[in-house]
Amino acid sequence: MGFAHHHHGQSDGQTPPLHDNYGPEARYAVEREAELPTTRWEAEVERGLRLGLPGADSIVDRRIPTFSRGELPHFAGINTFLKAPYVEDVTTCGEYDVAVLGAPFDGGTTYRPGTRFGPQGIRKISALYGPYSFELGVDLRESITIADLGDIFTIPANIEKTFDQISKAVGHVYASGAFPVVLGGDHSIGYPTVRGVAEHLSGNLGIIHFDRHVDTQETDLDERMHTTPWFHATDIPNVPPKNLVQIGIGGWQAPRPGVKVGRERGTTIMTVTDCVEMGIEAAAAKALEVAWDGAEAVWLSFDVDCLDAAFVPGTGWPEPGGFLPREVLKFIQLIAERPLAGIEVVECSPPYDNAEITSLIATRVICDTLGCLVRAGHLPGRKP
Repeated sequence: MGFAHHHHGQSDGQTPPLHDNYGPEARYAVEREAELPTTRWEAEVERGLRLGLPGADSIVDRRIPTFSRGELPHFAGINTFLKAPYVEDVTTCGEYDVAVLGAPFDGGTTYRPGTRFGPQGIRKISALYGPYSFELGVDLRESITIADLGDIFTIPANIEKTFDQISKAVGHVYASGAFPVVLGGDHSIGYPTVRGVAEHLSGNLGIIHFDRHVDTQETDLDERMHTTPWFHATDIPNVPPKNLVQIGIGGWQAPRPGVKVGRERGTTIMTVTDCVEMGIEAAAAKALEVAWDGAEAVWLSFDVDCLDAAFVPGTGWPEPGGFLPREVLKFIQLIAERPLAGIEVVECSPPYDNAEITSLIATRVICDTLGCLVRAGHLPGRKP
């Protein structure tokens, strides 16, 4: 994918009529692309030439610099998320629409470790992506600004200090007005991320939780672990359990103490079969209804193991029988038709991954969430 793919026909001033052989989605996609601007792409090319030197004399395409700057080539450069600018001064994150931050922590893991490398793995494979989605008809580069803040300083030997660090970091980003995207990390981070957002709300926070596991027991192995975030999150006064909806739960890894807590607190559980048989559209509508009931905002927590184990080998507790990728992506796209407070993607363990496919689905979930929030008008969050 070279520079030519960014050369749109709109400069000709004439768009020929479309033939009738497109499917409805493809027709929408092709029509929408002609309407997208290229202003920020052109600015990125100019910046690359200015900062990276014009290319060698033998290079015919004079938009190519000597040093890689920006999106291309996808195999070169420093791997921030989607090659967004790395912002070392986190006090400036509010100048961006979206702020990506890593939570490299697997001290809450009860079986396979490795999710401390999740942020690295997700950033690495995200270089494969451009900012434009054909089906969604969205170009993130032309629509919003994204910053990568790097990683939270987690404390490997102390889960409680790590929780405090994560809450402070996520709270800082949320309060700045930027949309937080958290790269996990094991699922224990769900508690401190929610805590970081909830303290900045005057009303209630709902949670939409994709997972194969309930994660609602009070302790595991005598500590707060990646099996316990939602017990403690729904202990926060403005995070009521009635607004916790859990999607994809099932299999042989749902500890009974957690099921008991969910039953007693009145959380909502939707199994894979529930969602598939009622239809993804109806399931998404139910999830939104539950999470948004009386809530001021909703947090999206996505555990990659909600997908069938065949698609996510790089995770701590793989379980057969989960969602297919297209089902999850359709679900996510519908969820993001409503505004979100932020998103975390957790339990991606690159040491167990195969051909980076688990990191790839993590990246895709984030990109689709951002793209649909843009398409629905929820990003950028602050209108000029």
